[in-house]
Amino acid sequence: MNILVIGSGGREHALCWAISASPLLDRLFCAPGNGGIGEVAELVADLAISDHAAIIEFCRTQKIELVVVGPEAPLVAGLVDDLTRAGIKAFGPSAAAARLEGSKAFTKEFCARHNIPTAAFARFSDPQAAKAYLGKTAPIVLKADGLAAGKGVIIATTPAEAHAAVDDILGGQFGTAGREIVIEEFLEGEEASFFVLVDGTHGLPLATAQDHKRVGDGDTGPNTGGMGAYSPAPVMTQEMIDRTMREIIAPTIAGMAAEGAPYKGVLYAGLMITSAGPKLIEYNCRFGDPECQVLMMRLKSDIVPALLASVDGELGDFDLRWHDEAALTVVMAANGYPGDYVKGTEIRNLGHAAEVEGVEIFHAGTRRDGDKILANGGRVLNVTAIGTTLAQAQARAYAAVDRIDWPEGFCRRDIGWRALGRSSG
Repeated sequence: MNILVIGSGGREHALCWAISASPLLDRLFCAPGNGGIGEVAELVADLAISDHAAIIEFCRTQKIELVVVGPEAPLVAGLVDDLTRAGIKAFGPSAAAARLEGSKAFTKEFCARHNIPTAAFARFSDPQAAKAYLGKTAPIVLKADGLAAGKGVIIATTPAEAHAAVDDILGGQFGTAGREIVIEEFLEGEEASFFVLVDGTHGLPLATAQDHKRVGDGDTGPNTGGMGAYSPAPVMTQEMIDRTMREIIAPTIAGMAAEGAPYKGVLYAGLMITSAGPKLIEYNCRFGDPECQVLMMRLKSDIVPALLASVDGELGDFDLRWHDEAALTVVMAANGYPGDYVKGTEIRNLGHAAEVEGVEIFHAGTRRDGDKILANGGRVLNVTAIGTTLAQAQARAYAAVDRIDWPEGFCRRDIGWRALGRSSG
């Protein structure tokens, strides 16, 4: 079959890498792709992912039988709805279901309606009202309501920081995503990323993962789109997985169906594992990035039948097999990220780095210029490794990082530290 993947990041490179191994595949396309995806898929760089009519026409011309939508923006914009109406199978939620990511306020109120454990919250569009609500409370979490590329969350540790965050969010720092602000109780615990394939009725949990959002070692500094990830996540014991499915995922699937927006696709729950159990921090309506990279490394089964089962409502008796090995990915970002950064710098020695045993390098913000690979974004590379232990996967990933010649880039040097601190690896 012919498959089209929508997106240009490390998540989409990992998805294309996994899909390319499927015996069901005839041709694989990616729009617009990046400097590395062209090694496993045919790039359609001039196909704008916001132009739904053009995507539908491309699918018809190339006899595409499945579209896999990677990023959140086209999902929230209704790309899956338009493809479905055109008779083209598409993996991902409808626009109505994607509100779980598209509006944090919608999700918080949905959780209240369906008794899903989450942090206490309030929502505001007026800065003075928000500041009056805050008072001198700290720490506190402030979020832009809409899509902000994973950066619209501020954890304020002092009242002054909280009041400044209100001004930043409602003052336009995150554009239209900040027309409304959601203020949440600060939860104590350990974060985890939990992924479930959903077909509208059934949920199939995937392997567990955990990412590092902060830019600096020791989980310090501002939030980013993610600086690294690993799988499995030791904090997600089988008991915690069972509780998450029972207390959070199952009522979400049932609730969305009852409200006329059945959820299909991958449901990504950002969790806080508290002393009282799992609580939902937020939902995302797509694979995490960079969590997708470690999940694809560990997936033993063919991913294509799983994607089709989600689309077709056939996950009830479906199962997936996973490698026992651990996987870990290190994000290499352009100097200055998540603030201002320079594009166009050359990255060398990627071939030499990929020779490290167990390593795959997934491109995120890159473009190809002849034989050169140039940085073209904030998060640029995902250096990913698999190993018999997490410590081995970490050692392999950093061995590959150290072979890459890119003075204009940086990475954290402690990805996986929390899990490795629990055991010997």
